[in-house]
Amino acid sequence: MKQDQAGILYTAFSYLLWGILPIYWKWVNHVSADEILANRIFWSFWFMLLFLFVSKRWKEFTNYLKTSLTKKKQLFALLLASLLISTNWFIYIWAVNTNQMVEASLGYYINPLVSVLLGVFILKESLSKAQIISFGLAAIGVLILTFSYGEFPWIAIGLAFSFGLYGLAKKLIQVESSIGLTLETMTIAPLSLIYLGYMYQEGTLSLFHVSVGTDLLLMGAGAATAIPLLFFSKGAQQIPLYMVGFLQYIAPTITLILGIFMYHEEFSVTHLVSFMFIWLALTVFTASRVQYARKRRRDARLSA
Repeated sequence: MKQDQAGILYTAFSYLLWGILPIYWKWVNHVSADEILANRIFWSFWFMLLFLFVSKRWKEFTNYLKTSLTKKKQLFALLLASLLISTNWFIYIWAVNTNQMVEASLGYYINPLVSVLLGVFILKESLSKAQIISFGLAAIGVLILTFSYGEFPWIAIGLAFSFGLYGLAKKLIQVESSIGLTLETMTIAPLSLIYLGYMYQEGTLSLFHVSVGTDLLLMGAGAATAIPLLFFSKGAQQIPLYMVGFLQYIAPTITLILGIFMYHEEFSVTHLVSFMFIWLALTVFTASRVQYARKRRRDARLSA
């Protein structure tokens, strides 16, 4: 029981950190989104190397690196995961710093549904009745926004699909999360360094050219990226998957609240109606997952 409580606290805290992360990006909104992304990747890699060394996982990391380099499927999955998470990070940073946090929160609300949809089309998984209803309700919510504003919510869909596809790529890698993040950032870090070098040559680089505060924030993006993931990794191992699914709505809810009340983004009646369909879809979806998890536990007890 204590293990479950600790797992819930660790996992909830990770989602809390992810929820308030937009505040961090707002602090550096005088820097372009592409430079923030390049710094985030580059410093995340070095932070994770330090973490692996301190946590005595360096040997595990190097052993996995040696074996993965000989497997083309693993290399492809690693490169794909790196590109997808970088795309997701860029869209999110850009959305936050262009005052579109409401739409960004929508993306992470519908992400669980998109992940299931990708499982159906790519992994040939089947849909339950509750999941079909959930997709229908979520689709209505997205369509309301699209037709009301005459513009497809590409930020929300881009975030949901990039993260959903990232999850699929991670299934192929199958490695402990801290080592996984190190590998992903290592794969793309050389490109981020080249890009930072290009910005320096062009005279547009903010790192080490604006203020000490800006430098610390850009370098600290590595820790800001890694710390929530480390808490999540520790917590998610100790609680059931359906509980993780329930807690994941903490982050987009906080982001939505920040967008509306702290940064005064528009949240019209149309937004409210659309989000209500999304929230109803997630209620049906989450309830079905909880019911399924309880049935499995009951069947396991009876067969024991």
